[in-house]
Amino acid sequence: MMKRLSLLGAAALVAMAAATGAAAEPKTLRLVPHADLKTLDPLFNTAYITRNHGYMVFDMLFARDSKDEVRPQMVDTWTRSDDGKTWTFKLRPGLKFSDGTPVTAEDCIASIERWAKKDTLGQAMFAAGASFTADSPDSFTLTLKEPFGLVLDALSKPSGLPPFIMPKRLAATDPNSPVTEMVGSGPFLFKRDEWVPGNKVVYVKNPAYVPRDEPADGLAGGKRVKVDRVEWVYIPDGNTSTAALMNGEVDMIEQVTPDFLPVLESSSDIQLSTSVASQGMVVVNALHPPFNDARARQALYYLVNQTEMLAAIGYPEKYRVDYCPTLYICGSPLATDAGAARYAKPDADKARQLLQEAGYKGEKVVVLYPTDHLSAPAVMVLAQNMKKAGINVDLQSMDWASLAARRLKKDPPAQGGWNIFLTWGGYFDASTPVTNPWLSAACGNSLPGWPCDKELDTLRTSWIRESDPAKRKDLAARMQARAYESVPYVMWGEFKPVFAVRGLQHVELIKTGIPVMWNIEKP
Repeated sequence: MMKRLSLLGAAALVAMAAATGAAAEPKTLRLVPHADLKTLDPLFNTAYITRNHGYMVFDMLFARDSKDEVRPQMVDTWTRSDDGKTWTFKLRPGLKFSDGTPVTAEDCIASIERWAKKDTLGQAMFAAGASFTADSPDSFTLTLKEPFGLVLDALSKPSGLPPFIMPKRLAATDPNSPVTEMVGSGPFLFKRDEWVPGNKVVYVKNPAYVPRDEPADGLAGGKRVKVDRVEWVYIPDGNTSTAALMNGEVDMIEQVTPDFLPVLESSSDIQLSTSVASQGMVVVNALHPPFNDARARQALYYLVNQTEMLAAIGYPEKYRVDYCPTLYICGSPLATDAGAARYAKPDADKARQLLQEAGYKGEKVVVLYPTDHLSAPAVMVLAQNMKKAGINVDLQSMDWASLAARRLKKDPPAQGGWNIFLTWGGYFDASTPVTNPWLSAACGNSLPGWPCDKELDTLRTSWIRESDPAKRKDLAARMQARAYESVPYVMWGEFKPVFAVRGLQHVELIKTGIPVMWNIEKP
């Protein structure tokens, strides 16, 4: 049964979010984000809410357009030597940070070096012998000991851990410690004095930002801010956020709760659009029993029913793929069914057998349950299927922001750690072996779950070094087949999230799956 809208509740909650009590500015855009922002440093974790914050505050040297092609962003011109070992970059004139200081080559180098200590593509680039030198305040050189064909792909990486540019003094921070001072290179200023975790995040136009001349396209081009202020109003209840949008109290919902799609579809004032295809991911902690054994991780694949889990989150069939065998997004250039056939049908008895072989004896398995996250209904389906296979499930409820902090803990599950959580990755993250976070994680990584498989590492290195497209596609298929054996994570289905807007113009950039607020107009 369709849930009724709590109109009064929406009004009350949004009124609380507008803590000043003053009338909204004519050019204030209010967005309901998919989660609460608690971590500011976009290199500290891969949470999408933190990444989205990064796009508001920071800019990048290169960016991807709507065709997924690399375009210059902060860079003006660049050159590449014939042997591919020397690259030079010159910055656009007039670039400044939000505190008014100029962006320099040394800032860019320090930012890239910090990013590369955590990101798979960055690590691969430095494994090829990368070193950077500043040639002048606005130009620098990258020198490689061996060619690395993914230089521009790395510097334009759109998600996971994008290589955002920050001042050198902040980029000097240990990458395992979060940067908290937000001096950015991007189109918005973060208003720390108005930040209320669990309630509201505020951004205003950055007067020091110089956009590119060309039109915006995807994540690239001219980032022209056409509103004075952006407020992220955190409303975790789908009923309340839907009512707020229909009443005009907010202008956009980043990720519509599927139950309320029929309500919004019936309104002529609301525009619905899908963003890029996304892949559900069951993240498994490989440090502790039982999932430190690959057989226990394989057992989870026999407990995943993609159709069941996708139906549970509530998206109609037109927004989902009932069964997808690839780890690279169905329909993408690298899509393959390699290694998937044996898991096509759920089998609780087979899962039970693998768990026994892995030495599981009924210990509690801690499953983190984010009550405010899109994945919550799918978590419940998986938990029920796990119980059918004899797993002693300890379902622990929390909000997504708390989960994002909890998942960083390496402690045993009985001592505040965890065994399983569910998340999802958009097209930019899931479509290649080096952007898919859990597939790309080399041994010794800092990614929650801490997957490690030497054979995957070898195949990934070969994929990075291979220049022939046909051979790279074959290597990607071999990586997937190996991933279905070693199980760095479990894929639970593919769908397209839906965003909703009211009265806004030029929102097509949001179809990237990242709610960028530049170029949007509010009449």
